[in-house]
Amino acid sequence: MPLQNDDPPAPVPPVTPMLEICVDCQASVEACQEAGIPRIELCAGLVEGGTTPSWGFLRRARATYDGRIMMMIRPRAGDFVVTASELQIMIDDIQAARDHGADGVVFGCLRPDGTVDAAAVERLLRAAGPMDVTFHRAFDVSLDVSASLESLMALGVRRVLTSGGQASVDRGFASILALQQQAAGRISLLAGGGLRPDHLPRLQAHGLHEFHLSARTSRPSPMVFRRPDVPMSAAEVPGDEIRREADPVLLRTLMGLLRPGSSSRSA
Repeated sequence: MPLQNDDPPAPVPPVTPMLEICVDCQASVEACQEAGIPRIELCAGLVEGGTTPSWGFLRRARATYDGRIMMMIRPRAGDFVVTASELQIMIDDIQAARDHGADGVVFGCLRPDGTVDAAAVERLLRAAGPMDVTFHRAFDVSLDVSASLESLMALGVRRVLTSGGQASVDRGFASILALQQQAAGRISLLAGGGLRPDHLPRLQAHGLHEFHLSARTSRPSPMVFRRPDVPMSAAEVPGDEIRREADPVLLRTLMGLLRPGSSSRSA
């Protein structure tokens, strides 16, 4: 006869909400430290969706920020199909992230058909070892977010950043809830992409507890002398379907112009 246990079941401890702020400058790191933000995603170039930051930035952030640092591993802007050379860059950057104090890394790779590049992700996971890992919003532009979620869970990815496969959390809210139900605790969903403060209690009510946003505001530059007629940034950011790369034909033409005897030297 089984022993009777009249003690009430132990209460399930509440899940602690996690707020992650993506930052691409030291001022933002210091603001997060002052506010007590528990986790940051360290990036360069948020205007391009975030790329790998410098090691110097990581080292300075680690020296001034007490929370957890996730480092973006993305060698360029644009699409998420990586070449063999780019994959090796990502592996080397993961090692540098570990060496310079990051707690985790953030990456994402897709195949040209829009499915998760499992082979590339496996190599990156091996490089990361015990580090924390997030698969970023490459997930949201994959062919089928439900199938992609299954792929990531099979690979053992711990977390995926998502707006539900839509342009923003607002538009993808129902999809996020469906993905949360599909995940069933096997992977954590980090809700982000146009996230606003009013989204947090609504998402928490449906069992989500990790939230990602930049929380940025615009401030004027301290420069007094200005040259608005000489811009240093591009007039517009190319879409994700465009790659900006050096043109081999133009490079050869330029080198030809600089060789001895070329017309550029006959003045």
